[in-house]
Amino acid sequence: MLEKAKIEARQFAMLVFMFTAGSSLLLAPAMLAAPAKQDAWLAGILGVGAGLLFGLLYTKLGRLYPEMNMAQYSEKILGKWMGKAVSLLFLPFPFLLASLVLRNIGDFLTVYIMPETPIQFIHVLMLSVVMMGIRLGIETIARAAEIIFPWFILLFLLLAIFVSPQIDVQKIQPVLEEGMKPVLHGALLFAAYPFMEYATFLFIIPYVNRPEKVGKAFFAGTCMGGTVIVLLTALSVLVIGPDHTARDVYPSYVLAQKVNIGDFLQRIEAIIAGLWFISIFFKLSISFYATALSLAQILNLKEYRMLVFPLGMMVVVFSLVSSPNIVYNFTVVLQVWVFFAGTFGLFLPLFLLGVAAIRKRHS
Repeated sequence: MLEKAKIEARQFAMLVFMFTAGSSLLLAPAMLAAPAKQDAWLAGILGVGAGLLFGLLYTKLGRLYPEMNMAQYSEKILGKWMGKAVSLLFLPFPFLLASLVLRNIGDFLTVYIMPETPIQFIHVLMLSVVMMGIRLGIETIARAAEIIFPWFILLFLLLAIFVSPQIDVQKIQPVLEEGMKPVLHGALLFAAYPFMEYATFLFIIPYVNRPEKVGKAFFAGTCMGGTVIVLLTALSVLVIGPDHTARDVYPSYVLAQKVNIGDFLQRIEAIIAGLWFISIFFKLSISFYATALSLAQILNLKEYRMLVFPLGMMVVVFSLVSSPNIVYNFTVVLQVWVFFAGTFGLFLPLFLLGVAAIRKRHS
């Protein structure tokens, strides 16, 4: 392997949790409410169920060659040149994911917190921290997730408690007013964003010190992260209403602004912003790490760290040219990302798993 590191299964579960929360913490409520309206919470539950199936798929694929990442066993399954072609085909997926996640950070900060700050400066500053973590290795990133995880849960519980007096149950009624079709549409979007993106973990599974526990770790991380997103979506619908949730790009941030306890504790949106920065750091780090490992394997390098800086410059540039504005970014998620993520997060792993099964049967 390109890195001599080992992480615990619980640390892997926390990485999955942070990745699931990631940018979905701010974007998922609007994405679910756009088609499903007041049934967004139900679409979220179905999406989490799909996420568990994706975790099972990647676990089975990772167990075929527990000491190899996806770029390595692609060559083992398909042959050297065909395997490298598949790895080269997969490379744009984590690269584009890292670029769009970085753009999400810049868009949010320039819209709500620092409107006069150039977005390029925000991108460079954030990615510099990520590159420092990547150079230290996956073991350091996993330990950071383990340390930060309890604080994340504490902040989320505080947010849920503080906003609970604003809940209006009538805003979530009637249930299934327009049938199951909008709910399934929302569940499909949620399955693609973020659960099909779990394919990036195929580069991290080999570093889990007990491969037999990867499946349970995937299950735990998906359930915990999915529960946070579903609860946040339900709170957004119950407090600010389904229409406002669907129209606003960051409804969970607006939700935190609604907190008002005794005219004393008000506008705690810093909590949701803090939660988002914590989780999106890990999502950006995992996507960038998968990009560096994939490219290093394609080029037959002995280690990946020499690629971190040039890849970082490319990610910053591509984050600026790939999405001209926040509306375009959100439109891509709603209309295009399902097909793009489905290609690399569903069909490509199924293809590798199928070819491996056929070769095993013939041998």
